[in-house]
Order: sequence, then C-alpha cells, then structure tokens
Amino acid sequence: MTQVLVLDILRNAYITIMKVSGPVLLISLVVGLIISILQATTQVQEQTLSFVPKIIAVMISLIVFGNFMLNGLISFTTYLFRIISNLS
Repeated sequence: MTQVLVLDILRNAYITIMKVSGPVLLISLVVGLIISILQATTQVQEQTLSFVPKIIAVMISLIVFGNFMLNGLISFTTYLFRIISNLS
C-alpha cells in the first residue's frame, strides 16, 4: 500500500463525507438562519424555539435525501472493497 493509494482513499472519503452530510447540514443552517432572523425581528429570545424547526427540517431532509446519501456510502464502500481485493 503506497502513500498515493492512501491519499487517494482519504480524498475519496472526504468527498464522500461532504456529499453525504452536505444537504442535511445546509438545510439545518438555512432553517437556523431563518429562525434567528425571525427571533431578532420579533425580539423573542427563546433558546429552545430554534430546535424544533431544525429537527423537523433535518428529519424531512433525511427522508428526501436518504436514498442519495445511502447510494453515496454504498459506492464508497464498494470502492474500498475493490481496493482491498486488489491488494493481495
């Protein structure tokens, strides 16, 4: 196993992590920003007010993007198994 192969695996792992976690994190960020703007304009500074919409948005995004996320993880796993089988 060479350094080039290890770096290629790490690069693919980082790209897979960003592709899998990206949609959920972006939706959570947007919902949190919208709730924060609403709290600032209405001057309601309740800390727990932002958690429920974020949880609902994350659950909906997991339902919508779950297939895409699972396919990305499966393709990375098959890539790893292909590399492992070629090592010997």
